Amino acid sequence: MSELNGKRVLIFVEEYYEDLELWYPKIRLEEAGAEVLVAGPQTGKVYKGKNGYPCTADITIDAVDHTTFDALVLCGGWAPDKLRRDARVLEITKAMHDSGKPIAHICHAGWVPISAGIMKGIRCTSVNAIRDDLQNAGAEWVDQAVVVDKNHITSRTPKDLAPFCLAIIEMMKS
Repeated sequence: MSELNGKRVLIFVEEYYEDLELWYPKIRLEEAGAEVLVAGPQTGKVYKGKNGYPCTADITIDAVDHTTFDALVLCGGWAPDKLRRDARVLEITKAMHDSGKPIAHICHAGWVPISAGIMKGIRCTSVNAIRDDLQNAGAEWVDQAVVVDKNHITSRTPKDLAPFCLAIIEMMKS
């Protein structure tokens, strides 16, 4: 497959990310032809997933030039609670949103766009545990496997990864 040749995707990583929610989209998007870069607070550091799977950042968050990426994928786990405290992560997330680029978030990853102040008026889903947080940020929360609204693609949990990734690919092709 080559439907995303020439496209670049950014994924943030931090300790205790949800393993499947990072690796499944990364591999699936690469399979579709996209270049996927993982950004963390430090390069060369091995970040441990909730289930112990390692991920090494390709670049630092501080080195990210958001204008060179076509989409942002945010994975869940406990990593989003750390990432949302990083002003640079929020700046990049908001800038990509304001540029109309796809912002895909799953499970607890909705915490990052909430803290970036970009969820007002967005119809979305997530793990039920952050439903109130999204609603309090002005989002309309629904319980569906995948929700696409404006430039946001959202899903609930790892069981929704197949339709989540298909929706990302479809939005990036257009």
